[in-house]
Amino acid sequence: MSDQSSRPTVTIADLVAYSDQRFRSELDEIKAGLASPDFWYPYDSLSNLAVLEQTLTSEHRDLATLAGGRPIADIGAGDGDLAFLLARHGFTVDIIDFGPTNFNGLAGARLLADHFATSVAVHEVDLDRQFALPRDRYGLVLFLGILYHLQNPFLALRTLAECADHLLLSTRVARTTVDGDVPLDRAPIAYLVAPMETNNDSTNYWIFSPAGLNRLFERTGWVVLDQRNFGRIDGDSNPASNDRDERIFCLLARPNSPPAVAPT
Repeated sequence: MSDQSSRPTVTIADLVAYSDQRFRSELDEIKAGLASPDFWYPYDSLSNLAVLEQTLTSEHRDLATLAGGRPIADIGAGDGDLAFLLARHGFTVDIIDFGPTNFNGLAGARLLADHFATSVAVHEVDLDRQFALPRDRYGLVLFLGILYHLQNPFLALRTLAECADHLLLSTRVARTTVDGDVPLDRAPIAYLVAPMETNNDSTNYWIFSPAGLNRLFERTGWVVLDQRNFGRIDGDSNPASNDRDERIFCLLARPNSPPAVAPT
């Protein structure tokens, strides 16, 4: 691993500024030249950056420090927008997704990988089975909006804890049932949604209560470094309603990971 004192910083603020000022428009132009608009993943992956900027604190804002000289994995990457942005800043990045559940079967990520001709590699991995990642060790894993799409989130987080030092995770949480009759927020539980109950998407499974999510982190070997809630944070969020959608963004670390200390 490289010497931390000589490693340049890449803060979350740097990524937000670069995305807003240059990369987003460049990427839109490239995509327009490669395929029709309805081919591409329809959600704005780069919008996660602004939320992460509000979530990460102090020394945790430097992604180079979090990665610690090791590669980054972007799991559930859509078309890989964040991965290619990170590669532009000197990181080695693996896109990890599963073709049958990816919006365009990972064809978008592969098109962009060929266009940019970077070191970004695209790998197909099914996280709902016993799985191994392409590398033995990652300094940082992006796991944004993926947990509730997994049938076995416990297995996924436990497996990631064996090969990743830090994990940036976001997921939906709920504090009441859909009818509002049963409070969920104080119990360490998860709500199993019906096939089309949440966003008419049958790949949604488990929506955790905030306490349940933090218990899951504890039981799978993660320590919370930063955590912040967004969306419906008034105490009546539920697993299905669009106007009752609450999200948690957090930075996790393995207890035995090297501390994230900024270069001096």
